[in-house]
Amino acid sequence: MPLTPSALRRPTLLVVGCGDIGLRVLRLLRGRWRLLVLSSSVERVGELRAAGAVPLQGNLDEPRTLARLAGLADAVLHLAPPPGSGSSDSRTQALLQALARSGRVRRLVYASTTGVYGDAGGACFDETRAVRPATERALRRVDAEARVRWYGRGFGVAVTVLRIPGIYALDRPGGHPRERLLRGTPVLRPEDDVYTNHIHADDLARACVAALHRGLPQRVVHASDDSTLTMGDYFDLAADLGGLPRPPRISREQAQQQLSPVQLSFMSESRRLQNRRLKQELKLRLRYPTVHEGLWAEQGLRSPGIKSPAAASASSSGPR
Repeated sequence: MPLTPSALRRPTLLVVGCGDIGLRVLRLLRGRWRLLVLSSSVERVGELRAAGAVPLQGNLDEPRTLARLAGLADAVLHLAPPPGSGSSDSRTQALLQALARSGRVRRLVYASTTGVYGDAGGACFDETRAVRPATERALRRVDAEARVRWYGRGFGVAVTVLRIPGIYALDRPGGHPRERLLRGTPVLRPEDDVYTNHIHADDLARACVAALHRGLPQRVVHASDDSTLTMGDYFDLAADLGGLPRPPRISREQAQQQLSPVQLSFMSESRRLQNRRLKQELKLRLRYPTVHEGLWAEQGLRSPGIKSPAAASASSSGPR
């Protein structure tokens, strides 16, 4: 089908790594941007087209399949994770090499993780804190951040790095505390507990869109809500709001015997994130400022002054 004149005037966005958050972004931008999605899965073509995007076949692990990306998009939303091993991100390297063949891209948003900070001992800090990755997983993210910022400086592209904490939503696969509560997975006792940070999936999608519109060049932004809770208190809150038993509390020594290395890794880092840049620079007004509002709304309830997602969308032309 030929593009209409109005479609030709719309900016073009390439989404790389279009999972749950990417699909939420597509819903926000459909009709306002021309949407392209890089996907290695033939099975997802129908789903992506139904979401309003044009699927492009390609695989970040096979750089030769990415040649067609050059010159296609005005902006790129990079949501794809690094490879599962090593200390560098070959996938981001391959993507940037493909994009560098053309100078059309003017803005890139990269979804990183707050794990790049390592353990901060519960300190509260902003984006100027130095990274101290403690795992290979975090090292790969630090490598990717460095690559996208270098690309931005070298090719005149405004790059925003969103450092993202734990993402939750009832309709997000594996992304709601209810699942863990139903399994009865324990948490640390208060004297051993760590501070964790969170963002609702809908607010994260809106943060991605805000960064595409208003992100400052080569800028890091904490895509985190206003919550200040320990991990145990977060799961206690989720249990209370959901009418479920609170999780058992155990010592750190017991956790080392009962939990997997991955679960233990999330219990070994404690930090509290400031999010002034998210609200002041990206001008995002969080729909769910804390996990209390987010989890409350997930139960089909409404705190005073909290709109449903549908009502909030109807009263706004887009993320703020």
